[in-house]
Amino acid sequence: MENVIQATKSEEAAMQYLAKACEEAGHIPDVPPDTAEIPINAVGMIGAGTMGGGIAMNMANVGIPVTIVETKQDALDRGLAIVRKNYERSASRGRITQEEVEERCGLIRGSLELTDLADCDLVIEAVFENMAVKKEIFTNLDGIMKAGAILASNTSALDLNEIAAVTRRPEAVIGLHFFSPANVMKLLEIVRGKHTGKDVIKTCMSFARRINKIAVLVGVCPGFVGNRILFQRQAQAQKLMQEGALPHQIDKVLRDFGLPMGPFQMSDLAGLDIGWNKAESNGETIRDCLCELDRRGQKTKAGYYDYDDNRKPSPSPVVENLILAFSEKAGVVRREVSDREILERCIYPMINEGAKILEEGIAIRASDIDVAWVYGYGWPAMRGGPMYYANSIGLGEVVARMQHYEETTKDPGWKPCNLLTALAHQGRAFT
Repeated sequence: MENVIQATKSEEAAMQYLAKACEEAGHIPDVPPDTAEIPINAVGMIGAGTMGGGIAMNMANVGIPVTIVETKQDALDRGLAIVRKNYERSASRGRITQEEVEERCGLIRGSLELTDLADCDLVIEAVFENMAVKKEIFTNLDGIMKAGAILASNTSALDLNEIAAVTRRPEAVIGLHFFSPANVMKLLEIVRGKHTGKDVIKTCMSFARRINKIAVLVGVCPGFVGNRILFQRQAQAQKLMQEGALPHQIDKVLRDFGLPMGPFQMSDLAGLDIGWNKAESNGETIRDCLCELDRRGQKTKAGYYDYDDNRKPSPSPVVENLILAFSEKAGVVRREVSDREILERCIYPMINEGAKILEEGIAIRASDIDVAWVYGYGWPAMRGGPMYYANSIGLGEVVARMQHYEETTKDPGWKPCNLLTALAHQGRAFT
């Protein structure tokens, strides 16, 4: 009974911490509270795909008219149809009325002409992650958009400063990284470029609240905050798979920890062929081989897992044999991997990367990192976020275990960063 009470108090403390963290995330030290905001009365979207349509719904939900631009009519029609279908589904479940469906759909109009966005106060680019394509779009926007308009990119990892550099108004360029599905997920990662104006930052932080998002301001680096930390976890999951663990074992440990899905389920959901090029693929990685077998994730009913018609996953003998073959080819003697090792090797590099992000000033506060991971990636709220979790374990313990894996794996990537080491030696915590 005492353990239950302690657990309840621990969860309550984590929830109180998160509530305060969300409030603090809105305070930007170098942006004065009285900074003038740019009125946003009309929004433009570039791209009618899953992300573009989902972002547009956020605007329509609060009464803001949106114009979505696509390059082809069939893509535009398909995107608008999916938006309507999403609203119809909500109506069928009693969440909104049919009148609201029509009202919101009426606020979203489609176009094939970029010039139709000229009078928008904010335009958000949401095309695929290709720097050349994004630069072309921003070059064109720079010549079309009215003075004072905000030019935003939904990029999840690309260099925002490089995108801003093709415009004559880099102060107007900002990253607005929504999370999929954009009409559901609460987090908005707002990316501040080298030249982004304070009025643009203040406007976007306020706008996030207006469209019912929780915003975290971050700096420019590959993957920003959320995905940069995610890359570390995914990399360790791949190494564990090569050494002896199987995808379903690794995923189960992360689910038992409280995450909604593990790294391999997440990869299958996103699609294994993101960034994969069939013409250049030569079977160098397990992912390459899976894509070559047309096992590209849930959409093909096969990826790291096999999927039934209801998208329920089950371990795949094909994948297991492929993993075993890869280990043998690499000369790796597979071994039993404990659940403790899986958890520590997936979580501790995330903590270390978070500490590096703080060292570099990419995030303002450790709690901002926690907000991003709870509301963008499904980190269990009862554990407060990766940095809060590190504090609860004790930074000395985190450093000790990282040094253990540095020694046992012979991987210099396990070296704790300076900030984490210093705080641990001082007996301090992330604040």
